[in-house]
Amino acid sequence: MRVTKPLLTAEELLHLPDTGHRLELVEGELSEMPPAGGPHGNVAMTIGMFIAAHVRERQLGRAFAAETGFVLARNPDTVRAPDASFVSYDRLAQGELPSGYIEMAPDLAVEVTSPSDSARDVQEKADAWLAAGTSEVWVVSPQHRTVTVNRLGEPAMVIDGSGYLHCGDPLPGLVISVQAVFE
Repeated sequence: MRVTKPLLTAEELLHLPDTGHRLELVEGELSEMPPAGGPHGNVAMTIGMFIAAHVRERQLGRAFAAETGFVLARNPDTVRAPDASFVSYDRLAQGELPSGYIEMAPDLAVEVTSPSDSARDVQEKADAWLAAGTSEVWVVSPQHRTVTVNRLGEPAMVIDGSGYLHCGDPLPGLVISVQAVFE
């Protein structure tokens, strides 16, 4: 006889005690990840700073750091937390943010890979962001020093250290040197 665990809700996840691990909810099931290492954290902060500076300077919306939860589905609930993200003011009203998770997919989600991440798991996560309504997903690989740009209905585009990220619709005018992401 197989015993199934009860599914968690986004509200229950929000009130779980801090374990020191990053927690996400995937179709009601808890997904636990160890804290990121130095290269991961440094790259996530660097790309997040580029995004945040562009957003603030042009007053385009809100940039979010790692650990910000986005509710992507309900019944069962899915709550994901990208390493950096952006939501436009067109979709998120100016002013005070909700006290809990953000009840929508971001316009841009950035996932920084860790050495333990499988290519399949990373692609599944990028696909889940796109399916939930995210316009663009950047998968940043410190190990390969590349950024893979994923857009719904388009083939993924891998950009190496000699190239530039051009965000397009989510963040018009944002151009980032891939080399600068890894410096």
